[in-house]
Amino acid sequence: MLNDVAGGSSIEQLRFGLSFGLAPSELARRFDIVALDLRGTGHSDPFTCSKPNADSPAAPLFPTDQTEFDAVVAANRSLASRCAAENSALLSNLDTTSVVRDVEAVRRGLGQAQISWYGIGYSARLGTAYARLFPGQLRAMVNDSATDTTTAPVERLAAEMTTAEESFNRFTRWCGSQPSVAACPLAGRDVAADFDRLTAAADKAPIPAHTQRALTGDDIRAAAQDYLNIQQPQWPAFAAAIRSALGGDATAFTITQDKTLNLVEARVQACADNPAVVDDLAGVRELSTMAHRLSPHLGGAVAGWRHLIGCIGWPVASKSMEQTPVPSAPPALFLASVHQSSTPYSWSFGAARQLPGSVILSRDADDYSMFLFSHCARTAMTEFLTDLVPPPHGQICTD
Repeated sequence: MLNDVAGGSSIEQLRFGLSFGLAPSELARRFDIVALDLRGTGHSDPFTCSKPNADSPAAPLFPTDQTEFDAVVAANRSLASRCAAENSALLSNLDTTSVVRDVEAVRRGLGQAQISWYGIGYSARLGTAYARLFPGQLRAMVNDSATDTTTAPVERLAAEMTTAEESFNRFTRWCGSQPSVAACPLAGRDVAADFDRLTAAADKAPIPAHTQRALTGDDIRAAAQDYLNIQQPQWPAFAAAIRSALGGDATAFTITQDKTLNLVEARVQACADNPAVVDDLAGVRELSTMAHRLSPHLGGAVAGWRHLIGCIGWPVASKSMEQTPVPSAPPALFLASVHQSSTPYSWSFGAARQLPGSVILSRDADDYSMFLFSHCARTAMTEFLTDLVPPPHGQICTD
C-alpha cells in the first residue's frame, strides 16, 4: 500500500515512481502495489473549492495588527465555506482515524489478510494509527521522511523552521560554489544576499507573475521550502526562479514543485487533525517573533506555519488522536534524510518511538522519496518489505 504526504495524490506519486524505474524493481515483482488516494485528496472525491473573488486581497501570512488578523480569520472561514459547498459531511470527517477506516476497507476489499506499507511524511501518522486501530492487519511498514506528531506543536514548528533554514543555507552554499551557470543559474554569486534582496524588494512592491496576482516577499519565502525538498533538479530550478524574479517575473514561485500535492487539500487535512496552537493576534505575534529569529532568510514561512495560520478560525473542530506507543505493531523501517527541508531529521526518531523495535536508516542527503534517489535506501527498503530483514541499527547511506 503506497501513501503520499498529506494533501498528496498517492496515485500520482506511483506514476512518478514508475517513471523513475519502479516497474522493473524487485519490489514490484514481489508485490501488487496499490496506491490509495485518501478521502478528499487526489482522485478520491477531491475538494473543488471555488476560488475567491479575484479582486479580494490575499490574507497576510504574518498578520501584524487586528485588522490583518481578522482578514486571516475571514479568509479561512471563506475557504472552508467554499470547500464545503459540495460536500460538507466530508469536510467534517477528514481526521486520521476516519481515514484509517478507509485503509481497512481497502484491505478487506482486496481480500488480503495483511498489508505492507510504504508511506511518505504524514503517512507515518496514518500507518501508526492503522496499527493501533487494527492490530494484526499490518505486516510491515516503511516510513520515508516521517512526520512526528508526538512532540508539542510549537516545538514541532520550531524544528521545521530551523530545518528549512539550514536547507536554504546548504542550497545557497552549493549554488554559489558551482563552476558555471549551467550547473546553477546563480553560480559564483552570494545567493543568500540575492534572495534577501529579492524578498525585501517584493515586501515593498510585489513582483508581477503571469499566472496570478503579484507576489509579496512572504509569498516568495513560502514557496522556497518546496524547491528545497529535492536537490536535483529542484535546486537549480530554485536559482533560476530567483534570477527570473530579480528580473521582474515571479511566475516560477507560483508553481508547486511537488506535482502530486494540492496545497488546499493539505491545509484542509491539517485543520482536521490539529487543534489550533493560537487563536488570537497576541499568540501569532509571539510565534512570528520566533519564526523570524529562527529563520532569518525564509522568515519561518514553512508548511507548518501556513497550516497554523490557515486553520485559525476554521469552523470545523479538529479531532485529536492517541499518541502513545503501539507495542502490538510490528517494528517499522524509517528512512530519514539528514538534511531534508520539510521533515526534520529528528522527526523520524520521535515517530519511531511509537513503534517499539523500529530501525532508522539515515541518509546523508537532502531529498525525500529516497526509494527513487538512493540505491542504498532502495535495497534496504526492498529487503525489509520482502523478507522482513531490517538494516543494522545506525547505518548511514551516503549515495
